[in-house]
Amino acid sequence: MKRGLLLALFFIACTGSNLFAQSTTKLVEICAESAGTDATYLKDFVVQLESAGPDGKPPVAKYSMVLSKNNVYRFTICNSDDSEGRAVLQLFDMNIMLGSTYNPSTGKEYKSFDFQCQKTGVYHVFISFIEGKKGNAVGILSYIKTL
Repeated sequence: MKRGLLLALFFIACTGSNLFAQSTTKLVEICAESAGTDATYLKDFVVQLESAGPDGKPPVAKYSMVLSKNNVYRFTICNSDDSEGRAVLQLFDMNIMLGSTYNPSTGKEYKSFDFQCQKTGVYHVFISFIEGKKGNAVGILSYIKTL
């Protein structure tokens, strides 16, 4: 009896992490498809963040990448069905925000935004959740066209 229980627990533990990986993979696929038929998938940013700490500062996932001059890119954000918070993706060059999926002054959320790269260099993607809520999301970087 104990052996059967141990095997069952082992099976659940092993397949549980696999189920999470499959759901993450599925979310990446769905989000990449939602970027549009004119978009070519380049990279994904899988995010799982806890809620804001006692200081009230929301956690932020940060990613860096090189983007090339004269290319148009699309940044898309998708929330997991089980996410408490709504994700925000922001693109930065140094300390200058170049694009965002959220406008805090209007409260309007956007699924994606296009970025026309003016110079080849390192850019930074920040993903957080509105009001510092806990959440799971995927960001997608897609290539649109060369100018």
